This record gives sequence, C-alpha cells and structure tokens, in this order.
Amino acid sequence: MLSPSDILGYAAATLTTLAFFPQAWHCWKNRDVTSISLPMYFVFSLGVALWLLYGVCLQSWPIIIANSITLVLACLILFMKIRFSSQHDASRDNAA
Repeated sequence: MLSPSDILGYAAATLTTLAFFPQAWHCWKNRDVTSISLPMYFVFSLGVALWLLYGVCLQSWPIIIANSITLVLACLILFMKIRFSSQHDASRDNAA
C-alpha cells in the first residue's frame, strides 16, 4: 500500500512530467525551436539529472521515475534545439 506522501509524490511527478510532452511534440512536429532557450534547457537538463541522482540516493521511486522521463524529454528538446537551429541557420545562409 502506498503512503499518502508516495501518492502525493506520484501525482506531482505525473503532472510535471506530462507537462513536457506538448513541448516535445510541438518541437518535433513543427521543427520549430526558435522560442526555446538553449542555455535554459541545458541548465534545466543538468538540474533534472541532479534531481534524478538525488532520488536514487533516497531510493524514492516517484523522484526517480519522474526525473528519468523528464530528463529524456528535456534532452530530446535540447537535441532538437541544437539540430533544428543549425538546419535553420544553414537554410537561411543558403537563401542569402
């Protein structure tokens, strides 16, 4: 049986993790990353990785699961920012 604090942790983890899916989908579908800040996503991804390590140290599954998924999504957005920005820059240079 889950404790009330575990239920709260899983609920919070689910909501904050689900919040990343629309952004990741939008970036992938539209190849539009112009409004994404590269430094912000880099620092954010690093922070999520540290939260994941913290969850591992505590052996807290809500923290581990949520931050594992969020880290994957944040890194995908970070990858798309780097990849799609360079493609956008190359196409802009070719048009000039």
